[in-house]
Amino acid sequence: MAKKKIVIIGGPSTGKTTIIEYLELIGENCLHEISRQVTLEAQQQGIDQLFLEDPLLFSQKLIDGRIKQYTDATKMSTSRIFFDRGIPDVIAYMNYINKSYPAEFMTACEKYRYDHVFLLPPWEDIHKTDNERYESFDQALRIHHHLYEAYNNFGYHCTEVPFGNIKERSDFILQNVL
Repeated sequence: MAKKKIVIIGGPSTGKTTIIEYLELIGENCLHEISRQVTLEAQQQGIDQLFLEDPLLFSQKLIDGRIKQYTDATKMSTSRIFFDRGIPDVIAYMNYINKSYPAEFMTACEKYRYDHVFLLPPWEDIHKTDNERYESFDQALRIHHHLYEAYNNFGYHCTEVPFGNIKERSDFILQNVL
């Protein structure tokens, strides 16, 4: 059973995926972000941006996928596992777009708890957009605020990861999960 569940959060283009890939490269157990997969599946069904067209359906798919990741992680025999985004991210994004959501979203956030939360701040120098990541830097700043607020509201202490190269940022995370 995985002992420590560590989630890396941040708005768009903050370096989460790059850090997860690096941690995996050096032998850490990591679970990848699923929102791109949900977006691509919707695009294959003719829905360009599911989050924009049906944010509740998109969010439900994320909650379901992240709960599955979490339960899969509990079955792993490893001392720790890193997640690229966590369940409360869904609440943060729904709050960001000012949309209501079912109480089960809150229940999931309360039930499936992480041991450490690392928050990557908005970083304009690395910010970029693409087919699945369409948010401007100003939007990324607002999302950052909602992420911090959502995790804080669930009683998490978010450790902010300083800017730096991938090794420096990853080392910071590893040194702070011991």
